[in-house]
Amino acid sequence: MDNNLNQKRILGLPRNVFTLGWVSFFMDVSSEMIYPLLPLFLTNILGANKTTVGLIEGIAESAASLLKVVSGYLSDRFRKRKPLILYGYGLSTLTRPIVAIATGWAGVLVYRFIDRIGKGIRTAPRDAIIAESTEEGKLGKAFGFHRAMDTCGAIVGPAIAIAVLYLFGHSYPPEPLPAEAVKAAEKAFRTLFWLSMIPGLAAVALIILFVKEKALPSSSEHPKSLFRHSMVNSDFKKFLLVVGVFTLGNSSNAFLILKMQAAGAGMLSITGLYLLFNAVYSAASLPAGMAADRFGKKRMILGSYILFALIYSGLAFSKTQTSVWALLIAYGVFMGISEGIQRAFVATLLSNNSIGTGYGIYHTLTGLVTLPASLIAGLLWDRMGPQATFLFGAVTGTLAAALFLLFFWKSRGSGSCLSPFRRL
Repeated sequence: MDNNLNQKRILGLPRNVFTLGWVSFFMDVSSEMIYPLLPLFLTNILGANKTTVGLIEGIAESAASLLKVVSGYLSDRFRKRKPLILYGYGLSTLTRPIVAIATGWAGVLVYRFIDRIGKGIRTAPRDAIIAESTEEGKLGKAFGFHRAMDTCGAIVGPAIAIAVLYLFGHSYPPEPLPAEAVKAAEKAFRTLFWLSMIPGLAAVALIILFVKEKALPSSSEHPKSLFRHSMVNSDFKKFLLVVGVFTLGNSSNAFLILKMQAAGAGMLSITGLYLLFNAVYSAASLPAGMAADRFGKKRMILGSYILFALIYSGLAFSKTQTSVWALLIAYGVFMGISEGIQRAFVATLLSNNSIGTGYGIYHTLTGLVTLPASLIAGLLWDRMGPQATFLFGAVTGTLAAALFLLFFWKSRGSGSCLSPFRRL
């Protein structure tokens, strides 16, 4: 992981890690100005049902995720990652006008699909640069910083949305939306969608100016087929199985937003709670990553799966705004523990020559499973209510924890590299 370790460090972090943290910050400001309002825009303005929301989220994430393994493989094959990162962020920024002028749910689907294609192109090469720029003992900190910056953007984005909604006087409960307020709400949404282009362009500029990719030497060991090197590691394959089971019940955050709405929260309250959730997520990410470096990534991953199952069990039975607020804050802690540490753990299972492909496979798997996950969540909600949606997630979270124990938990005396008492 040390191809770029001689680069300048900023606040103790390699320059590429620091810069890509800010890139993700600005892109998340752009995305999160839109995302927490998109389910409300679909259901209250465009008249879509919950199954349609799940279909849109599932198709967008799954179809575009196929590009993640391709882009990761290409970055390994041709030893160039920055161009793919730039194209990915640029494409996502250019999709904002599509949702701003959408008049039906099909337009939102097109926006989400192309936006996720951009994410599919950039994600694996970006994670590979972060891993290559960081020594192995600091991977948790590097990915924790990146997730923290990414999520700081998810605080600023909803904060801007709150300000715009307030200016439009949009503070009433969103469901059912008063007929006389539909035009005002629609105008507020579309204004935000247009404004979201500005931070997206800032992210693109940072990549062009400050991400400096060192030319990687050609290697006879780089992958000559898409899966040849990344999939030979049995531990990596086991972890992919665990992640796949977990993701099946970890449906789109759109259903968390709809849960807030079902508990009676107004539109400003929903956006404010989403902001608070992201603030907790951001605050937890860097300390969690550093704790994983010190105490072991496996312990943290296992704990995150158990926490997820408990939170989803609580959401299944919670009916008051207070209980939903508390559980969403706990969910922010889970996200801070889970996201960056799982990516750091993946880096320990892969060689440098296949790390881009490996990250691509990891992200592709999670994206593909998002389609059935979101469809299942939407169908369960429409036919049986929100309780069924969240209970299903609790079950898959528990099963993932059990599988992780089975595959990676060894006794203290085994001496295995898989022992949880070793700091991996």
